[in-house]
Formats: sequence, structure tokens, C-alpha cells
Amino acid sequence: MTDPITIAVDAMGGDDAPAMVVRGANLAARRRPDAKFIFFGDQATVEPHLARADVLKERTELNHTEIVVSGDEKPSNALRRGRKSSMGLAIQAVADGAAHAAVSAGNTGALMAMAKFTLRTLPGIHRPAIAAVLPTRRGETVLLDLGANVECNADNLVDFAAMGAVFAQTVLARVEPTVGILNVGNEEMKGHDEVREAAAILRRADSHFVFHGFVEGDDIAKGTTDVIVTDGFTGNVALKTVEGVSRLFADFLRRALGGSMSGRLGYAIARPAFKSLREKIDPRRHNGALFLGLNGTVVKSHGGTDALGFATALEVAIDMAAGSVNERILSELEQVHASVAPQDQAAVGGR
Repeated sequence: MTDPITIAVDAMGGDDAPAMVVRGANLAARRRPDAKFIFFGDQATVEPHLARADVLKERTELNHTEIVVSGDEKPSNALRRGRKSSMGLAIQAVADGAAHAAVSAGNTGALMAMAKFTLRTLPGIHRPAIAAVLPTRRGETVLLDLGANVECNADNLVDFAAMGAVFAQTVLARVEPTVGILNVGNEEMKGHDEVREAAAILRRADSHFVFHGFVEGDDIAKGTTDVIVTDGFTGNVALKTVEGVSRLFADFLRRALGGSMSGRLGYAIARPAFKSLREKIDPRRHNGALFLGLNGTVVKSHGGTDALGFATALEVAIDMAAGSVNERILSELEQVHASVAPQDQAAVGGR
């Protein structure tokens, strides 16, 4: 894309908004001179922060609204009253073509509900999925769905595989990503009908990714595949488990290193190694969950993140917009489904 990439930003979403949002966007603006921003939020609250943002203020347009979707607001209520909110207007900017992507650290359920209502899904995709990048022993892995769809059929899982592969190509620079389906074992006969049917389709499909087969829970941290596909219930549990174990490990490490003189001395000696470890597992460097399958790009930042984490989410949005992701998803899905035998299409309900 030769023109600047425009990102619509919900300036009021997040625990420490708008200060955190502005600082994060200023950091992203320094890193990405190819981007400009449209902020939506309360002018009196946001403008003083923008005035202090040295890089951002020259590349930002601020649109005023006093309506904010609260963190505990029900999605149904947000749909009724929130379309003129900072979140709703950011999404509408994508629908209107004024922005290439929208980013919010606000209420996840409300964001998904409004994004799906405003943008609709891509042709042929019945359910969008939430995808995020997790650190692994081999680098990084894309995990989806993370909670948008509690139950999924085989057709949905096949769609998620194609969408996740394009995400990995765009954000992780994987030329030919490997894709696995999360299961209770890696044998072909394991799991319920939906995962086995999806695997049968993907084994026969012609695609720009490599279907690895089934993977198990410990394969997430191993980085066995570039993409791991599952239903939203399982994916959300897996994500929260990974986050919890990471915090537990960090807490144990702090206690061990700070509990004695020898521990503090050991930390001083190994400080460079611990700095490298901290950077690898820092959740702020992996922030930014993408709503895949919508007719527009929407990225959800963690509500409790800081400026560095929000900047990461903005850069995910910039990369996805620059990579023409939706066009590539449609092309990938067309190729996958065109290559599947009629009996396989019937097995997953076809389209």
C-alpha cells in the first residue's frame, strides 16, 4: 500500500484510557511512519494527552463523542446505545472506508457484537474467530478461536485453519504455515466427530499451508505448529491457562531470586539472561487479538495493558491492513473448498 495506513482508535477503551491509548499510539507512530490515526473519544479528556504526544499529534484526527461503552456493559445493550460511542464510531470508520482497521482495548463482548453487526462477515464465512499470537519454545504460534464461538462444527474449523494460516503469513512472516487441530490425542481416531471431520477435509485440501494433523495441549508451548485451531470454549480455557501459568512462573521466580542473599547475587550475575527471558514471555509484546472473518479489520487490545502493549496491538492492525488479509482469506478458502471432494463437502454440511 503506497498511501498511509489509517487506524481508527477507540480512545476511551481500556483501564487507563485515554492516557495509555495516546502513549501507545505515540509509540506506534514512532515505529511505523506508514500509519496515521483517527481517534474517537471525549475531546476535553483526550486533547491534552495528544498535545503532549510529539509524533502522534501531527498524524492524528480527533473526533468527539461523550458516549463510552463500559467494561461490564452487555453486548446487547452496547448494540442498542453504543453505535455513537468511541468504540462504535471506530468500527463505523472501517465500514465507511475512512480507516483500514479499528483498535480498541474496551469490552470484548461489546466489540465483537458491534463489529459483527456493523461489518458483517466475509462472503461464505458464517462465524468470525478471535486469534492471537502466543510465545513458544520455537518462536510464536497463532491460536484461534479464543472465545467467539463456544461450539463449532467441522466447517467452522476448516475456515479457522485457512484464516489462521493467512494471519501467520502476515504477522509471523511464515511462508507456508503449519496448521494443527487441538485434540485429546494425535491419533486419527481421537476426538469428537467435528474435529475428525475437519481433519479429513484438511488432509485432502489444496492450500498454501501444511496441515500437520492433531496436536495436544502441550504442543501450544512447544510451538509444534504455526497455527493451532480449536473451538472458542477450548481456546479460551487454553489461553487463560497459559496466561495463568506464565504469571505463576514469574511469581515463583521473583520469590526465589529475592528470598535470600544468594538468590539476589545469582540474579545480579545472570541479569542479561533474565532480561532476555522477561522480554520473551512479556504479554505486552504479544498483545492484540484479531477478529478474523469480518468484512473489515478489528483488533482487540487487552484492557489492562500499558502503552507498550497497546502499541503492539496497533502494529498488528497496521500489518493486517498492509497485508490485504481479507482478500487473501477469501482466496485461500476458495482454493481449499474447491479442492475438496463432493463427499467431503457433504460430510461437513457444505455451503
